[in-house]
Amino acid sequence: MKQGEGAEKGKGNGKKKNNSSFPVIFLGIVIGIYCIVAMMDTAIALHALETFGGILRQIIPVLVLVCALMFLIDLFIKPKAIAKYLGSESGIFGWIVAIIAGIIATGPVYVWYSVLADFREKGMRTALAGVFLYMRSVKLPFMPVMIYYFGGLYTAVLTIYLIGFSVVVGLICEAADGKEIIPGPTEKSSR
Repeated sequence: MKQGEGAEKGKGNGKKKNNSSFPVIFLGIVIGIYCIVAMMDTAIALHALETFGGILRQIIPVLVLVCALMFLIDLFIKPKAIAKYLGSESGIFGWIVAIIAGIIATGPVYVWYSVLADFREKGMRTALAGVFLYMRSVKLPFMPVMIYYFGGLYTAVLTIYLIGFSVVVGLICEAADGKEIIPGPTEKSSR
């Protein structure tokens, strides 16, 4: 562990503090662009603000739902349970849970981003989060329509293909994230 790394962590909860000023800089840039556009063409700026307001009205109920869902998760689901069923020690059971949960999960996908991020902080394996998101492409309500238009064999092969590649995508996500990878002999000796 690097010397400054321990100071970045919160009071023993394992969460790193985010001291980045990027969000503030990004907000300043966006406000600056709005101001420049407003000076050049007020009608376009007003239209952009109306569009932003419409999007905000659509997103606020989802944000309230996400906050409520995360509150309930924090209240009822303990980190040990997540680590046991979806952590690195979960084995094949964790993969099956992630695949089935991804298939039956409903609603917009952006609702699940924060939930999965919370699960990952509590011990969920990165690969299983990737599998969950990939398996959201299998929609149970559309299966009968897909069978009607493409046939049962095509639908079954496609579903099996999606399940297989969800595992591949999950492992690639985990490798890109750099977590859950067992260190090689050279990495162990350098510690």
